[in-house]
Amino acid sequence: MSEMREKITAVDNRRKLADAVRGAQIAAADRGDVVVDMKEADLARIEILAHDLKPVFDDVPVDDLQWDFAISKGQQPRLWIDPTSHVMMGRDRRTYRFVRDTRLGRIVVAESPDVQPISDAVTNYIAERLVERQRLMEGERINLRSAAIYQKNQTPGPTEHALVRPSAVSSASARRSRSVVSELVTVLTWFVIGGLAGAGALLAFFWDRLSPYF
Repeated sequence: MSEMREKITAVDNRRKLADAVRGAQIAAADRGDVVVDMKEADLARIEILAHDLKPVFDDVPVDDLQWDFAISKGQQPRLWIDPTSHVMMGRDRRTYRFVRDTRLGRIVVAESPDVQPISDAVTNYIAERLVERQRLMEGERINLRSAAIYQKNQTPGPTEHALVRPSAVSSASARRSRSVVSELVTVLTWFVIGGLAGAGALLAFFWDRLSPYF
């Protein structure tokens, strides 16, 4: 009898553990559904803001590559304006938060539960960045590389010869002429010295035979 009771007790304990595991699995699934629901709600609010800002995004020049204008559907959905600024939902899941990352840390540019204030803040931010870029691009570009470096680093084409001034060409020709003359004089000088040295050596070698004639 005692042995049978022990077996029944063990079976009951295993059944209780299995029931507990099943209950934990159901609770985890419920929590997962809640997280999914919150993520989808955040994404829906972000998409509403993106739809409101679409005319602004369309007015930005296509060749201006500093903007992202994209939605990331990660654990926390975000509307990216550029690589350093984005809009996300606050902890209450109802407040829009427009933030920007700087060297001193993250700053909150605007925060509101309504779409319009955040849309206006993003529009003003884009306008300020466009004006800033325009001011940086204004003015005439001045090439700081000299013509000599340009001629040295590149092979001149048919139209590039016009960049060389006539005075520079004549000066280079004069330097080459002086170099040729200097080399010719040097060769002749060494030739004369070699001839004199050879004649002296021959005279010294045949001096005994030639001395009676002097």
